[in-house]
Amino acid sequence: MRVVAGKYRHRLLIYPDDALHIRPTKDRIREAIFSSLGPIQGLRVLDLYAGSGAMAIEALSREAKEAYLVDNNKIAISTINKNISNLAINNAKVLFLNDFDALEKFKNDGIVFDLIFLDPPYKEGKYIEVIKYIIDNHLITKEGRIITECDHDLDFSSFAFARIKTHQYGEIKVNVLHL
Repeated sequence: MRVVAGKYRHRLLIYPDDALHIRPTKDRIREAIFSSLGPIQGLRVLDLYAGSGAMAIEALSREAKEAYLVDNNKIAISTINKNISNLAINNAKVLFLNDFDALEKFKNDGIVFDLIFLDPPYKEGKYIEVIKYIIDNHLITKEGRIITECDHDLDFSSFAFARIKTHQYGEIKVNVLHL
């Protein structure tokens, strides 16, 4: 696995050996996602189920202002910290918390995001519940985007997104939700 573009371009990332719980987003899918997003300079990013940290690190490589990487798996947190250390990244914050504890912390701290990556374990199916919490608690800017990655169709009909783009990469579906 490598960083696709930006200041850390071609730098290698390690990924966890915990294949049962962690699926790193493949380079080509990450490249396609970021190409569809356009410029992200100066944005605050949340990678809520960070795994290896590849999505947030890619965003930082492309000049995002800062990134918060959250995971509740000790192996993932160790991997994220190694990747950040190996690249000497200083604008990333790593949190060993579950999803809703992290979201509650951001709400209490008044932290709002421009770009949120959601790639929870597919079987947990927390997408809609998490998105609802994010929107209801104003954790994303009015121009913000939420990117989901999953292996099945998601029903966003209960939300009023300005635009939803869905991309298919083999069995993986990526949704880009524009507020």
